[in-house]
Parts: sequence; C-alpha cells; structure tokens
Amino acid sequence: MFKAARILQATSVFLLMAGCGTTQTSALSAEQLGAKAGAEANSQITTSAPTREALAETSIKAGTSIVSSSGFLQANGELTPAIQAYALEVAGRRNIPFDHVEGLLKDAQFNATAAKLMTPGKTPIPRSWVTYRNRFVEPVRIRAGVEFWNEHQRILDKTARDYGVPPSIIVAIIGVETLYGRNTGNFRVLDALATLGFRYPDSSRPERSQLFRDQLADLIQLDYEKKLDAHQVQGSFAGAIGLPQFMPGSLMRYAADGDNDGRIDLLDSVEDAIVSVASFLRLHGWEPGLPVFAPLVLPANPQALVVGGLYPTYDWTTLQSQGAKVRPVAGNQLGRKPQTAALMADNTGAAWKQYKLGVVDLLDEPRNLAEYRTGTPNFFAITHYNRSYFYATSVADLAQALADQMGYGGPN
Repeated sequence: MFKAARILQATSVFLLMAGCGTTQTSALSAEQLGAKAGAEANSQITTSAPTREALAETSIKAGTSIVSSSGFLQANGELTPAIQAYALEVAGRRNIPFDHVEGLLKDAQFNATAAKLMTPGKTPIPRSWVTYRNRFVEPVRIRAGVEFWNEHQRILDKTARDYGVPPSIIVAIIGVETLYGRNTGNFRVLDALATLGFRYPDSSRPERSQLFRDQLADLIQLDYEKKLDAHQVQGSFAGAIGLPQFMPGSLMRYAADGDNDGRIDLLDSVEDAIVSVASFLRLHGWEPGLPVFAPLVLPANPQALVVGGLYPTYDWTTLQSQGAKVRPVAGNQLGRKPQTAALMADNTGAAWKQYKLGVVDLLDEPRNLAEYRTGTPNFFAITHYNRSYFYATSVADLAQALADQMGYGGPN
C-alpha cells in the first residue's frame, strides 16, 4: 500500500480502488454526534464493507491492456481474443448471459481523451498542499455549498441522525467532487472504462488497468440488473458517476436509496447522493461523535511519526509518550449551535483518545514547507473515498468553512 500523502490525483480518479466514492476523485470531516444519535446510527448500519480479500476474489483475471489507440474489435466485427476471454469470464463469474456481456463490449469505443487524461506527465509535478487546498477551499465552493446545504437541509439532517455523518462532511465531499452536481462529467462510462481497462496508457502500472477492468465488470452487472443503462450513462473520464462520483463498484456495494423510490440514481437524485456518501463513509470506518482531526500539538519532529497508508496505527498513549499534547480549544469553537438536535460540535471531548490515530503529512515542496495533523478514524474513512491525504484534508477544511458559514461548530 502506497503512502496517501504521496499522491496528488485528480478528484474521483482512483476513489474506488478500495471502495467509492472506492470509489473516484474526489470527502472531508464532520461535527460530532451525540451518544443517542450514535446509537441510532449504529442501528442503521447492518452491513460492513467488503474486505480487500473479498474484493480481490471478484477480480476478473482474463483480459490484458496494451498501450494502443486501436479499438476493441477485429476486422470481422468480433471482439479481440483478449477481450473475448474477458467477456467469457465476466459472464461466468457474474452469472450474466454471455450475449449480454458481449453486446455491451462490442458497443464500447476507444476514447482518446480519456487515455490522454490518464497519461502520466513526462516530468513529476512538485507536490504542493497549499496549491491543492486552494483549488477546493475557495469562495465559489463555499458559497455554493451554503446554498446546497440550505436547500437540502432536511435530508442532510435526517442522514446525520441515521448515519452519524455530519452535513458539513457530506456537503464538502459533493462540493469537492462535482461542485454540487455542476461538473459530473460527459464521458460515456462504458467507453472510459473499456479504454482504461484494455488500452491503459502506462504499461508500467498493470494494477491500474486491472482496476478499470474490474469496474467495467461491475458496470456490466449493474446494466444487466437494470440498475443503470451502460449504453447511456455518463460520468468522468475515469468512469465515476453522479454528484458524489461513485465508481460502478462503489455504486453496487455502498450506495443507498435516499428518496425511497426503489432505485439508486446518483446523477438526478440529490437524496440518493447525500445518503450514499454517508453510507460509504460509515461502511469504511466513520465513527459518529469523533472529529476528523484530534486536537493535538505534535512534537518537534512530526515527520518521524508519519506512517502513511489508509489506516491509523498509533494509540493515544504512544503519541503522548512521543511528546504530543492536547491543544487548547479555541474560543470560537464554544457556544456554537448544534447541526441537529442530536449533532454536536465539541472537540473538548476526549472520545478520540480511545481510537487509533495517524499523523498526516501535508507537504508543500515548492515552498519547502510541511503541515502536520493527527487524523482520527474519520480522517482515514475519507481516505477510502480518495486515497490522497491532500484530498481528505481539503474535504475537512471545506467542511469546517461551510460549518462556520452556517453557524455550526466545526468537525476539526
């Protein structure tokens, strides 16, 4: 597993390598939930996220990727041998008629733009936390987020009660991903996933093309189950769908029917999008009542405490023995109104001390700067939405800015 802080990926691209939203680019932090709400939220969550081993078992072994701009058919109109083998395995493992799988794959077209956008640059781009943050925590996204929150406050408050994920976090994720639905993508998902699954532009990263072939299999299954129309559905150049930019596998495993109409539509149902974000986070370790970051002052050399990855590793006593101290609560965090009757924003609580923690490094190479924070399980739940520490921290900071504008206590 690579270090999340080392990745500056486009929002929504690799979100579902582990879940939703493993899922794609593009989620942030939240206010605390009271004990009663936490108990209610726990009663709502009756399933758990598939383990990495379980997801690996669904991986399609057949099929390969080549660096090429060629299509997926032979001169006689049949699928190429490698893609034909892929189709056979998808049909067998997913219990889908072969004709259905073959028909979708024959309709898929190579998309040169998707391949170009996924092509790695010739020279590495210096990592800049300041630049990255400024792309998302900015006036346009904050103003639009306040409007979105006010417009959909009823479903946001209900979702917070049901799942224990604060409105600010949900709104921030949707804001980072698609600017509240304004930029959901105009690529046909079938073409994007086939292109990146069978014609990935970087031969040194076979695990990437495997990811997209697996997502393509999920898309085919969703189409067969009539949960979407794979011939028509559009999304990002990496195949992410809807307001929260869920990859097909995340849509299949973690999305929820927020408007209770019997189907999940992440593109046209704001209710489905809101509840699906909360569902994804809860199923990836979100703990009601915890801040995203523990209020700590770290010792003089915090880089020595950085482990990386998608899971916290330190307990509080270990960090304390290394010189970490609790940061005094700022005066402006006191006296805020709760987001709902059961949702509180009070970082003076010490519940986070009972959970594993992780030190997060936010590097700014052009300026030779580094910022360090201490993530709780809620920070790491966001990294399952997008593995970048930059992404998860930007979500948390945008959530804080939105909560401030709405007059609520913040998540950090």
